[in-house]
Amino acid sequence: MTPDINSQDWQQSFISTNLIAIGYNAWLGYLNGEHGAVICSTNSPHLGVCGETFKAHFVPRQNLAAFLNAWLAAPDTVLLQRHFMNGHILQAVDSYNPEKDAVFLLEYENQVDFYYLTNLPITPPQCFQTVCKQWTEFQPNSTSSKVKKIYQD
Repeated sequence: MTPDINSQDWQQSFISTNLIAIGYNAWLGYLNGEHGAVICSTNSPHLGVCGETFKAHFVPRQNLAAFLNAWLAAPDTVLLQRHFMNGHILQAVDSYNPEKDAVFLLEYENQVDFYYLTNLPITPPQCFQTVCKQWTEFQPNSTSSKVKKIYQD
């Protein structure tokens, strides 16, 4: 196998493993007012009792162009799939269905991959409900604002 195929394998596995968190952040961001993209970096993992965790951020559409310009213009960041330009990412954000799809950017090492996740097996609203339900099961005195603080910076 070539390194590109191996690279795609771990990325697909990462997305599958973290789909609920991706969907949760996508829906929570959308509930706060507009379309946007979920950004996740594996460059600074937090090591805990349960293993590695990674921060995810929702960047709303109104801030996304400036964010992409600054982030992808950094000399040590390369958009791996070069045919996806900022305009294409913004177009995907403008047109995705937040009830079924998510726009996801994954940073690792000095590269960034763009994913337009469509027709997800568990929808972003279902991901949000799952996280909220599990959170309340473990923290019966919690509120949704506490869930928001934990899963989104």
